[in-house]
Amino acid sequence: MQYMALIYTDPQRKPVPGTPAFDEAMKRYFAFTAMLKEKGAFIAGDPLKEVETATSIRVKDGRVETMDGPFAETKEHLGGYYLFDAPDIDTAIRYGAMIPAAGHGTIEIRPVMSIG
Repeated sequence: MQYMALIYTDPQRKPVPGTPAFDEAMKRYFAFTAMLKEKGAFIAGDPLKEVETATSIRVKDGRVETMDGPFAETKEHLGGYYLFDAPDIDTAIRYGAMIPAAGHGTIEIRPVMSIG
């Protein structure tokens, strides 16, 4: 079964680019991605650009409305994702706990509903 791991982080708590903590976090992300690939579980995964680059869209009465930034005002922001195969939710949770941001943010695991 495919699972989506949504990576939410508080910008005040995540490592800052250009620091040793950031470099260490990136090494851990690369190692995690390599592990998923070795197991044949990796499907996709990427970081997202900063929340300030987001555009939210709504359609009301047939008219498209756009807003800069995310719709929800939250402390944690969606910062990236992984899409992987896992035989069950327990394995998916184990993988999610290995994502470096789990130490300073939240990882949301959801099964992907196959409708095709």
